[in-house]
Amino acid sequence: MSVQLLADLSVFVLSLLLGFEVIGRVPTTLHTPLMSAANSVHGIVLAGAVIIALTADGVLGYALVFVTAAFAAMNVVGGYVVTDRMLEMFQPRGEK
Repeated sequence: MSVQLLADLSVFVLSLLLGFEVIGRVPTTLHTPLMSAANSVHGIVLAGAVIIALTADGVLGYALVFVTAAFAAMNVVGGYVVTDRMLEMFQPRGEK
């Protein structure tokens, strides 16, 4: 295992723990607006996964890139789905 891969893996694990801790402390009433506003952050994470893919040189590196890109893509799509559902709540009933 290379030093760079170990550093990337450490950043990945720490970001997972930090993200879980931050999102876990958000009140329920703010969770939906937070999800819809966080799409840009998830896009940056997806771009970071692509950059890490350029430096991956082994099976573990490729697996890390795949997991990172999959989680980021799920977050982006989920954020847009939540935003769409939230905006539907504010439309008059006849426009649906």
